[in-house]
Amino acid sequence: MPLLRDQVNSDITAAMKVKDAPRLSALRMLKAAIINKGVEKGHDLDDAEVLQVVSSLVKQRRDSIEQFSKAGRTDLVDKETAEIGVLEHYLPPAASAEEIDAAVTAAIAETGASSPKDMGKVMKAVMPRLAGKNADGRAVNETVRRKLGA
Repeated sequence: MPLLRDQVNSDITAAMKVKDAPRLSALRMLKAAIINKGVEKGHDLDDAEVLQVVSSLVKQRRDSIEQFSKAGRTDLVDKETAEIGVLEHYLPPAASAEEIDAAVTAAIAETGASSPKDMGKVMKAVMPRLAGKNADGRAVNETVRRKLGA
């Protein structure tokens, strides 16, 4: 299986050939972020590290969408949403609400958490259970809060 960064490079070439400017822009931004992170770490990134870069870019886009929505900038919201669509292509499938719920329930039982004060312990136990899945931290956080009665 080709490395994720090699896949990004071939997707950039494909986007150039079909003249898909929005997709090309998002892919070039992703490639630049991957290169910058590689320079920062001092080595070529493996697939897990590339996935972390993609996840952080998606999170940044979601935060931007929230801010742009508040400011009434629908043009920028549409642009960021399109970029998320391109970036999510490289992420593993999203964790369903049922999977998040089951992981949170198991983590609460494992840690013996009973109050909102134990939220940090539960979050620390939940995230490894959802490794390999694209789990939205906010959704996990909200599920933990709901189950701990916060």
